[in-house]
Amino acid sequence: MKKRSVAVLLVFCFSYMPVKKKPVVVWQPSHQTDTGVNFSEAEVSNAIAEAAMAADPSFEEYKVWSHGRTDVHDANNGSNTVVAHTTAVIDGKISGYAWELQQSNKHKPDVFIALHNNGGSKRHAIWGYIHYGDTYEAENRSLAAALVSAVASVTNLENRGVLLDSTTGRNDYKCASTGKLTFYSLDENVNSAPYRVLLEIGDNKESYDFLRDKDNQVKMGRAIKKALGEWLARKEK
Repeated sequence: MKKRSVAVLLVFCFSYMPVKKKPVVVWQPSHQTDTGVNFSEAEVSNAIAEAAMAADPSFEEYKVWSHGRTDVHDANNGSNTVVAHTTAVIDGKISGYAWELQQSNKHKPDVFIALHNNGGSKRHAIWGYIHYGDTYEAENRSLAAALVSAVASVTNLENRGVLLDSTTGRNDYKCASTGKLTFYSLDENVNSAPYRVLLEIGDNKESYDFLRDKDNQVKMGRAIKKALGEWLARKEK
């Protein structure tokens, strides 16, 4: 009788133990179809994102992707660094980027990963970008470095390291806090995730065949996911 009471007590106790919450991860593959020649950045980036989401370890994961939508403007094109393609409202419609960030924020993500392909770099490489002047700049640099290194280690892409989004000098979108040019998706005034990185994977000309290869897309997605899992595990220690 005593053993049974102890067993019942243990079952009762374990049933009320708090369940460890999985990290929430949002993936934002590029929706651009207007970069490169006979090349779909949207198709390539989405394939990498899908491979990452399907790989272990498993988190609470979501994809935000405006591609194909008709209720937003610039759903399939536009730049992450142009006001007209991000914050502008045209004919009563918000942009594809704005819609994606609204959806992401609803999930209250811990980690946000944007996936793109570079163009005009004349390099077969991978770059990581983080937001300038961010509270979590050091952590984001660490995460971006881990993801870039992981992809470079399983491919022949050159590791070009981690750069601040303010260094690109691209277009006209600026962070309201710093006044510097930035990537809309990484702006802390737009994106509520504490950890936010953007990867430029390959170049749509220099890496054309490489990026379109399905095996490479899966390989890179899995490498990114594995590195993300290891980075999050280190943070928990």
